[in-house]
Amino acid sequence: MNTVDSILSGNRLTLSRLLTEVENETGAGKTALNELFTRSGRAHLIGVTGAPGTGKSSLVNRVVQLIRRERKLTVAIVAIDPSSPFTGGAILGDRVRMRDLAGDQGVFIRSMASRGELGGLARATAGIVQILDAAGYDLILIETVGAGQSEVDVARLAHTTIVVESPGMGDDIQAIKAGILEIADILVINKADMPGVENTERALRANLELGYSNRVNGKSGHGLFTETSIESSDEWIPPIIKTIAIEETGIPEVIVAINNHREYLQRTGLYQLRDRERLKNEFEHQLQHALMENWKSTSSPKAVADVLEEVFQRSRSPGNAVEQLVKKSN
Repeated sequence: MNTVDSILSGNRLTLSRLLTEVENETGAGKTALNELFTRSGRAHLIGVTGAPGTGKSSLVNRVVQLIRRERKLTVAIVAIDPSSPFTGGAILGDRVRMRDLAGDQGVFIRSMASRGELGGLARATAGIVQILDAAGYDLILIETVGAGQSEVDVARLAHTTIVVESPGMGDDIQAIKAGILEIADILVINKADMPGVENTERALRANLELGYSNRVNGKSGHGLFTETSIESSDEWIPPIIKTIAIEETGIPEVIVAINNHREYLQRTGLYQLRDRERLKNEFEHQLQHALMENWKSTSSPKAVADVLEEVFQRSRSPGNAVEQLVKKSN
């Protein structure tokens, strides 16, 4: 049985090995991505992002436990950990927080190192998600590294994006800064038993009342998306849900919100739109990488070093240096 057939038949060991090939961008990984692409597109992709320490892993753990207990859907989790800028290593510690899911054959957990990529995801995340989608998982949750205000790439990958906040992570103004909140389809205030939860909720509601929902989550579907959507009088207003993940408080409400958002996307035609934008973004990402690698392979290292030295000497600006190198390669 070849690799593709083995994965489609549910062989988890083969799946794990293939995900490693995809992550390392080997020839075998690229071949499998090409062969399995036509079988993807069925899973609902859920992004979970937020600042470090908000309890994203604990929230994902409880959400998946409840989904498995009540709905029996198969779930894959892709957990991104930051890589050290010095050693390149990563702890990949999310499995520790999700040990309650160990042994459940309906759950597959894959930890990935960010490998220096910005935006909260690793460069191979889209490929990993595609393989898990083709393998037949109903839901795929993508948990980002602890993201800041602009690390919002998960919104370009997911159908539904959950932004996790928690009390005591900054002042009220910090909570309503544009960046990361604008990608939220669902807002979760985790650790809701901590002091200050009312202030955090008030700040988030103030942001919605200022027209955030209409500007970002209305007919255009998402702040990061550009294509014109199907006309609809429907409007999605991100719900604010208070949770205490370690006690499973508020988790049923999160699952209801996920289901409601999926139904909203399907009812308005935005589900197909987000798929198109996701694939367009992946295409452009792959194109940029391919063009860069092609340029490196055809450029003279000496020419690059000479121009870079002129930049070091401040006799040529970086922009002018790039223009010269690009002209020479054409």
